[in-house]
Amino acid sequence: MGNTKRTKSQLLEEMQQLRSELTAVKLMTEKQTHELSVSEERFSLAMRGANDGLWDWNLETDEVYYSPRWKSMLGYAESELENKLSTWASLVHPDDKEIALEKVRDYLDGRKDSFEVEMRMRHKDGHEVFVLSRAFLVTRGSDGKPLRLVGTHVDITERKKTEAYDGKQAEILAMIAIGRPAPEIYDAIALMYEARHPGMRCAMLELSGNKLLHGGSPNLPKEYCDALHGMENGPSVGSCGASTYTGQRVLVENIDTDPKWAKIKHFALPHGMRCCWSEPIRNSEGKVLGAFSMYYNHPALPNERELKDLIAAARLTGIVMERDQAQKRIWTLAYTDELTGLASRAAFIQHIEEITKAYCRHNRRFGLLYIDLDDFKRVNDSLGHDAGDLLLKTIAQRLITTCRESDFIARLGGDEFCILIEEMEEEYAAHVAKRCLEAISQPIEVYSRKITPACSIGIAYFPDDGEDPSILLKAADISLYSAKENGKNHYAFYRAELTQKAEYRFQIEQSLREAIENQELSLVYQPQINIETGEIFGTEALSRWFHPQLGQVPPGDFIATAERIGMNKTLTEWVLQTACSQLVAWKKQGFKALRMAVNISPSLFLDQEFVRLVKRIIDEAGIAPAELELEVTEGIVQTDPRNLIVFQDLKDLGVLLSIDDFGTGYSSFASLKHLMVDYLKIDKYFIDDMLSDEKTLTLVGSMVKMGQKLGYGIIAEGVETQAQLKILKDLNCEIVQGYLFSKPVDADSISGLLTGEAHKKILHQCRLDKIA
Repeated sequence: MGNTKRTKSQLLEEMQQLRSELTAVKLMTEKQTHELSVSEERFSLAMRGANDGLWDWNLETDEVYYSPRWKSMLGYAESELENKLSTWASLVHPDDKEIALEKVRDYLDGRKDSFEVEMRMRHKDGHEVFVLSRAFLVTRGSDGKPLRLVGTHVDITERKKTEAYDGKQAEILAMIAIGRPAPEIYDAIALMYEARHPGMRCAMLELSGNKLLHGGSPNLPKEYCDALHGMENGPSVGSCGASTYTGQRVLVENIDTDPKWAKIKHFALPHGMRCCWSEPIRNSEGKVLGAFSMYYNHPALPNERELKDLIAAARLTGIVMERDQAQKRIWTLAYTDELTGLASRAAFIQHIEEITKAYCRHNRRFGLLYIDLDDFKRVNDSLGHDAGDLLLKTIAQRLITTCRESDFIARLGGDEFCILIEEMEEEYAAHVAKRCLEAISQPIEVYSRKITPACSIGIAYFPDDGEDPSILLKAADISLYSAKENGKNHYAFYRAELTQKAEYRFQIEQSLREAIENQELSLVYQPQINIETGEIFGTEALSRWFHPQLGQVPPGDFIATAERIGMNKTLTEWVLQTACSQLVAWKKQGFKALRMAVNISPSLFLDQEFVRLVKRIIDEAGIAPAELELEVTEGIVQTDPRNLIVFQDLKDLGVLLSIDDFGTGYSSFASLKHLMVDYLKIDKYFIDDMLSDEKTLTLVGSMVKMGQKLGYGIIAEGVETQAQLKILKDLNCEIVQGYLFSKPVDADSISGLLTGEAHKKILHQCRLDKIA
């Protein structure tokens, strides 16, 4: 028995060992229970997060548990990422990492009640994923120190793309509303859809006639865009050409194999483009304006979302393209002269302001040519405004072919043109002016009538003659007047002294209207002498104007101004009334065998009221119609039916008609057959030269003989010497007037010429001629 009994010490040792084993079992059970509890908790959290990625961060060790869903959001398998904080740090966008950690610290330290942050993380294939990270559990130790932080990741990439897309759409609509340039908006539209579909490249082509023009494509190669720009659309000109040609959507899966791309794929393939989808761009009326295209670097057809975006992009672009084309039409109407196609006055003003600023900054010169057609009004008056328009179109084309492409040509209005000569060589402006004179002066046939146009040109330089556009234009205008005053059909440069002449003309224009309305002008009369009897046959009434400041204003100055400011009819009415009243006064004095001659502007022959005006004045004065002679220049003797009708009406009224300055115009004898006039007045130019020039004498003799054979009376004006009078008498000229007998004088002086010594002197002059 002793052998079977254990000693007390042995029993105690066994009991101690049992306690140890029990303690070990207890500890093991507690660990297993904790691990089971954590697993159960994570399972619960995972179930709570559903599709969310779960993360569990041990703040003491920086170990982080990343759930399979967390990893798959970024394209990784469960075994590919280590459970460390550095894993997250290597994947988060550098700009977002510190922001996220700062929010973590605020939450753990109690400065914030919650933790939520949006951040960008890098996907395994390289693109960015937008993540919303939230924490919903924090475990703290007995001392309050945070030990563990648990949260979720939610992929919000699609939401962010939608927000960005909506924001970009709002920006684009704002750009449209405030009128940003169309190419700028096109690029913004392309970039918006490229951001929505990574890897996509977008382009817009505009249809002009049947040609495709580059609109916008911020990420397509320039070489490719340049190759397509200007191509004619058609079924075999890629997706865009086919789309604009047919007006249908064209989806090409593979550029390399699709027959629509066969002719132009060599432009696309070197730049990686493998598929192209095109949607026609239409305006509000359904007209095709162009095409919107989407490209990928791999063969593909659009999915549902891409197709919807293709259609939406074309519609949005259509709004911009329609607005842009409308603006271009408005600009064209405002800045293009409708008749000639040249730049308009508005375009010219804008251009000269821009070039003046630019050339002033760079200290450069340019020339301004101011062109005005000579006697253009005569073409309108004689052949009609349609003929005048045809002439203006021809002149415009001649200017275009004469000038360089860099020269800016504009029609300012009427028959006035301007040319801005940039990058000018020395004396280049003069060369251009000479070429313009030569080109314009080439004959042109208008409605079976041969016309030889001519022009005058004024030239001014920037900055020599003016640094301000208005001053420069005025200098060119003054030069133009100088060219016209020196005989027309040539050019003149600006000279400072011409400014005084311009100011003088301006003063005349300002004062003349009031002078005419207040009848501040006066008439003088020059007698017309019957060369056979020496008797005064009649008088020619001539206007005179004495201005308090300007003095005696030459008739050539104020009569032309009256025409220009539209006061010619009023002036003529006053002259007719005054002259006819004076004729009546002379008749009352006993001088009954007189008639009154009055010059009439050709423009009045286009006034339907003119014949009635003449009749009214005759009736009011109480004179016979045949006692009034109306003188008109040769230019009126044309085949314009309106002139012929007025001539006939005046003849039916019974007044006399004469052609003034005969021989100096371009109508000459050929046109006289159309009219029944009474007298031809040979211009002083011929009378002056007939003593010294045999040809002139022959011309005068021909005028007298032919005029008389056609049944016209002949009046020679400007007779100043007895020798001239003798020749005219030998040529059988009937009536003469000139300084030999009397200068233009007032009415009382004419009364003196009709009687007494003055009358005897005139008779004596004629007898001396007869005796000689």
